[in-house]
Amino acid sequence: MFRITLVLVLMAAAATAQDIRRPSHCIAVAESAPGLKYLHKANWSDPLPNHTVRLQYIAHAAFLIRSTSGLNAITDFTGFYGTTTMIPDIVTMNHAHSSHWTANPDPAIPHVLRGWGPFGQGITHHLDLGDMLIRNISTDIRSEFGGQEDKGNSIFVFEIAGLCIGHLGHLHHEPSDAQYAAIGRLDVVMAPVDGGMTVPLPTMIRILQRLRSSIVIPMHWFSDYGLGTFLDGMKEEFDIDIRDSGSIEVSLRSLPSRPTVVVLRPEWLRDDDT
Repeated sequence: MFRITLVLVLMAAAATAQDIRRPSHCIAVAESAPGLKYLHKANWSDPLPNHTVRLQYIAHAAFLIRSTSGLNAITDFTGFYGTTTMIPDIVTMNHAHSSHWTANPDPAIPHVLRGWGPFGQGITHHLDLGDMLIRNISTDIRSEFGGQEDKGNSIFVFEIAGLCIGHLGHLHHEPSDAQYAAIGRLDVVMAPVDGGMTVPLPTMIRILQRLRSSIVIPMHWFSDYGLGTFLDGMKEEFDIDIRDSGSIEVSLRSLPSRPTVVVLRPEWLRDDDT
């Protein structure tokens, strides 16, 4: 009887361990691990290996972040993300423009995280869903008629599979030292590189040089010419990897040994039969 009980306890512990998030190092000074080739094309809904994250560039500033257990988070959610019946578990939003948020998210979405609070006060999120933790750092944003809304934007950080994945949102200024410290070490960062509606390109390049993330994914770009200007400013300190697909898979072991800009092409989500 004792042996049977012990076996059952061990089996339960093993099952529980599969749902526990692998600790990340966002708030630690850590170097990225050299690794194997880390990108390959896959359907957004395909199963993932353990301790791996899939990132799908949907459109503009919207990305799908998918965990091994099948949790789906969408950034800068506008309400439309493709011809799929999938309902995301988490959506994040910033209200700079209608291309970054919706006033009427589907009530079936369990967790809707707005990147702003009452005017000028910001908001704080710390949502722990087991294998994915989502937190935010408030930054300022331009308000209507050229003014400023203090703490009106959020940088969202997703801690998942031991990785720290940051989405800079509609950033309008370089973070302060305190904000850099709150962001911590980002393995992957999605960065707006339009150079006009958000921060100027020289400022964004300086931000990314300071963050020194292993993978930088450009977003919020409006033409290949504008994207090329950003890449020209990054190529001395970062490798450039231009992809013809919209999704990548990333794990701690497979991060590149040299910081790399990975260019993805936006693709709406769709089910296999659509």
